Amino acid sequence: MTTAYERVQAARQKGRPTAMFYIQRVFDGFLEMHGDRRFADDAAIVAGVARLGDMPVTVVGIEKGVLTEEKIARNFGSAHPEGYRKALRLMKQAEKFRRPVVCLIDTSGAFCGIGAEERGQGLAIAENLMAMMGLRVPIISLVIGEGGSGGALALGVADRVWMLENAVYSVISPEGAASIVWKDAAKAAEASEALKLTAADLMGFGMVERVFPEDNGDFERLCGTLRDALAQELKALAALPAEELTERRYMKFRRIGGDGA
Repeated sequence: MTTAYERVQAARQKGRPTAMFYIQRVFDGFLEMHGDRRFADDAAIVAGVARLGDMPVTVVGIEKGVLTEEKIARNFGSAHPEGYRKALRLMKQAEKFRRPVVCLIDTSGAFCGIGAEERGQGLAIAENLMAMMGLRVPIISLVIGEGGSGGALALGVADRVWMLENAVYSVISPEGAASIVWKDAAKAAEASEALKLTAADLMGFGMVERVFPEDNGDFERLCGTLRDALAQELKALAALPAEELTERRYMKFRRIGGDGA
């Protein structure tokens, strides 16, 4: 049986596909857009328009990078406020042109440096949460690796939240939790079990609707499965009136943690 911490290690494993891997294989004709129109372009957030079959969509992904130079350029997937504002700009554009939104989540958390805090990191995340709750187009968020803290949640308010088999989603990293609770980061494995951060755990809590097997690392095959699943689900969601879509989304999150979860 795979432990929770083994899932964490798998989500962080070197060579695990990043957001761009899925964008290039699941979608067609991806056209990246840059900048938040306020400060800068954050390379940790990749956003643009693409086609999913015959359906135009907006895609937003948190990109960690593959090679060392790219990881540094993308800040290891830890986005600054301008990254989340870029994501929100593209989501608002999607709403204007009635395009569904797909978010790919893979981050240990939002960047917590002084500059990010000075430019309103907390506010940027909060604005995304509020705006996504009322966005009048379908949203599907897929956790493909790490889903860490508010940096992940900023792209996680969606009609459907899906996870890959070895992805994790948590308010804090196991090491961070262990440092706070036991004053010992070495107890990360114990913290992982307590945090209930695996896809199976979160499926049981009603926080995610679907978990995709990773087919022993056959991610090329997985891309085909994701493509079909996304197309089918987005078409179903797009058939709903906007008022019903947003109400269902709101009530879904209201129910989390209640008796019905």
